[in-house]
Amino acid sequence: MPPDRPEAAAHGALRRVAVMGAGSWGTTFAKVLGDAAASHGTDRSIRVWGRSADVVRDIGRHRNAKYLDDIALPECITATTDPAEALEGAELVVLAVPSQSLRGQLSAWGAHVPRSAVVLSLMKGLEIGTDKRMSEVIAELTGLPPRQIAVLSGPNLAMEIARSQPTGAVVACADHDTAQWIAESSTAPYFRPYMSSDVVGVEIGGIVKNVIALAVGICEGKEMGDNTKATVITRGLAETTRLAMALGGDLTTMSGLAGLGDLVATCSSKLSRNHSAGSLLGQGLSVDEVGARMTQIAEGIKSAPAVLELAKRHGVDMPITAGVVAVLRGQLPVDQLEPLLLARQLKSEGD
Repeated sequence: MPPDRPEAAAHGALRRVAVMGAGSWGTTFAKVLGDAAASHGTDRSIRVWGRSADVVRDIGRHRNAKYLDDIALPECITATTDPAEALEGAELVVLAVPSQSLRGQLSAWGAHVPRSAVVLSLMKGLEIGTDKRMSEVIAELTGLPPRQIAVLSGPNLAMEIARSQPTGAVVACADHDTAQWIAESSTAPYFRPYMSSDVVGVEIGGIVKNVIALAVGICEGKEMGDNTKATVITRGLAETTRLAMALGGDLTTMSGLAGLGDLVATCSSKLSRNHSAGSLLGQGLSVDEVGARMTQIAEGIKSAPAVLELAKRHGVDMPITAGVVAVLRGQLPVDQLEPLLLARQLKSEGD
């Protein structure tokens, strides 16, 4: 066994966790890890790092009212504004910051990530300028090997999970033992993780679904019917699958929780930030006006141009994504998005 293999992943129960990001999903996953430990009868220390002193104080009182209303958090969760304090001795480092801030955040406190730790990404975005997936940014900045970098995705709307409503997810890592360790450590009565080695497919599913959710939201904002929305979701899955496979992803991932499952949840739920942002765009608001209305970032707005650029670089046709990007850039009036999608050359559905 190589000497730098994470000992916690190889041998023991997870004891110390750092969750970097005190927003809705970061806090919710901290709750999942706490509830999982309680259900297993395991002692666990979970430290959440956040930039807002008010949010950190609230988490110290076992709440995060800004993002999760009055939902109670497990006693094993504490919080700090000091990243070094949060990361000290962590066996698992969970990254839940906005994807476009990851490089800056890791550059600032990445040196405090223990070299033996496993890093788990909850983020669903492509980096603007490099078109890199979050696992690629993590590998670049930390120098950690693939067996210490994992991603988690699926139909995971934070508020529903925080309310202990049952859901599934997928943990993907190049190393099966690491994926299994994370899955076992995060299995709660209401949270069921599956394992995968398809890091590319799981990440791409989580990234592109945000863009498709914007398109579905636009349809809803324009008061289009369920037929239209179902068509966009289905063809959006085809776009996602083409890109994932072009990058080396697995076809079966796209029919699972990290593909179809995540897409359906994000495109159909009022809790989805991207769906909500798309709906506002469909009602005629500008991108700036949408941003002013929303309290949290809609990742699809940031990632859509990078997704389109990545697709073009690999020769992948993504008409829905192209249409959404044109709307976001002000190159296409939102009223013209529907005819643009329906005016394409006829072909076999399987092409």
